[in-house]
Amino acid sequence: MAATNVNPTRMELTKLKRKLVTARRGHKLLKDKRDELMRQFLEMVRENKALREKVEAGIGSANRNFALARSLMSDEAVRVAFMAPKQKVSLEVDTKNIMSVDVPLYSFQTRTNDSNDIYSYGFAFTSADLDDAVKELSDILPDMLKLAETEKSCQLLAAEIEKTRRRVNALEHVMIPNMEESIKFITMKLDENERSSQSRLMKVKDMMLEEAHHYTEKAANTPVVTEEV
Repeated sequence: MAATNVNPTRMELTKLKRKLVTARRGHKLLKDKRDELMRQFLEMVRENKALREKVEAGIGSANRNFALARSLMSDEAVRVAFMAPKQKVSLEVDTKNIMSVDVPLYSFQTRTNDSNDIYSYGFAFTSADLDDAVKELSDILPDMLKLAETEKSCQLLAAEIEKTRRRVNALEHVMIPNMEESIKFITMKLDENERSSQSRLMKVKDMMLEEAHHYTEKAANTPVVTEEV
């Protein structure tokens, strides 16, 4: 709002002062929110980095064992081994609120609690490397879900940080300076009007005094006429 587009009245001045107080309070709250979001974001980034390294190491090890198993087993034997899985995994998605941002929470449930149900084949005709690969993938599943959770949370927090940063900059560099400029403009206009009114009043007072003085002078110089009887 440009200063020249405001109505220079006392009511508008009072309204702008109230808006300025609210804008400054909102600016402080948004800065605090941005700082807290940044702190949470950096913590999640560090956690995400550690999880990614762990998951990539686990997947790499599992892939190496799969490659060794395939070198010892035929393609048909590998396909038959995974044809009828015993275990079933269901994913559950929930959310939690971090500074007004809903971030996901992933959890999973298995159909049975038996840890041996991850193997959908018998051990007689399969390689031990295949067993190791399946076990490593099973063990890395919780970390994979946690990694997906933290990466999505980081994306959501980054978007909210950018949005909050734009709002803080808009208040700090546009709205608050415009309000201050408008308040200064209105104050100057009101002071100017008050000085003009005071000058007019003094001028009117001087004219009235001058007129009263001339009237008194005229009355004093007028001769008194007396009638003789």
